[in-house]
Amino acid sequence: MKKRLVVLTGAGMSAESGISTFRDSGGLWDKYPVEQVATPEGFRANPELVLNFYNIRRRELLSVKPNEGHYGLVDLEKHFEVNIITQNIDNLHEQAGSSSVIHLHGELMKSRSTADESLVYDIDPEKCEILLGDTCEKGSQLRPHIVWFGEMVPMMSVAEEITRKADIFVIIGTSMNVYPAAGLLHDVKYDTPVYLIDPKDVNTGRRDIHHIRMGASEGVKELKKILLT
Repeated sequence: MKKRLVVLTGAGMSAESGISTFRDSGGLWDKYPVEQVATPEGFRANPELVLNFYNIRRRELLSVKPNEGHYGLVDLEKHFEVNIITQNIDNLHEQAGSSSVIHLHGELMKSRSTADESLVYDIDPEKCEILLGDTCEKGSQLRPHIVWFGEMVPMMSVAEEITRKADIFVIIGTSMNVYPAAGLLHDVKYDTPVYLIDPKDVNTGRRDIHHIRMGASEGVKELKKILLT
């Protein structure tokens, strides 16, 4: 039986592909206040602004490709049962071929009903947008299928359960400042090896972490050497 490798990925995973990050200097939050584009209140106040913000993000996503880090995680499926838990709303893990991906913060290429959150739809890549007046089958306005600040994280309990079963836990490209995702580290069993791939210092609150000080692509290559030799 293969060991279970659980990987938590953040913005640094996709940055090498050209996806704009939110929290770094010059990131998206510097240009768009979070209150305006990533809260239910912002959507109620100016839905057109919010819809356009994510329409721009979608067009950006269609112009980029997975990087070697994404493909490296796919390659590890030959040797491990790999479960990816991502804070990213892009679909680059899926594009690369990962077979098990949990999106904690939603999915950019999906929309959902404002009246019934169980009504979720794939967005046509040809259209690549949600407009005012686009409605669900019940006649309610569609919104991005994104978990905004102040909203529940519906996949969190699933992610916690998977993390508790990890034989190896890997963190790639996340500041570990965003909760509840950052709290997953507390669900890792005490004797489970933990690897952190990030060129920067990351305060995890744990000293027993093997820190690979590289970006996602080179870091995953180094991780493969460690795990497979």
